[in-house]
Amino acid sequence: MMEHPERVEQFKHDIAEMQVKDPAAGRDRLATRGGAALMIIGVIVAIVGCLQSHNTSNPLSQTDAVIIALIGVAVTVAGGAVFLKGALSNFFRFWLARLIYEQKAQTDRIIDVADRP
Repeated sequence: MMEHPERVEQFKHDIAEMQVKDPAAGRDRLATRGGAALMIIGVIVAIVGCLQSHNTSNPLSQTDAVIIALIGVAVTVAGGAVFLKGALSNFFRFWLARLIYEQKAQTDRIIDVADRP
């Protein structure tokens, strides 16, 4: 997989040399953790609503409990979307940095070939 270990070391050096703190990284970490928490809370709310609807014979109470369970499902889906956004943002940030580095290396190779007599 690693064709040129010196290029990898150069890439690591270039990233460390930039010393740029990405403010979005903290938000993405928060989104990932918040999304996971929302998924857990949503599942708990849905289970509580389902159990509440089965423990009563009053149709009005059952309807309220089913609505609570549906709210739990909606919170779980929303939490999953927020979690996915945070997780994919971290991945795509690294992917973009690697793509830029690879394009720079490819441009350098093309320039070297073009400069040959």
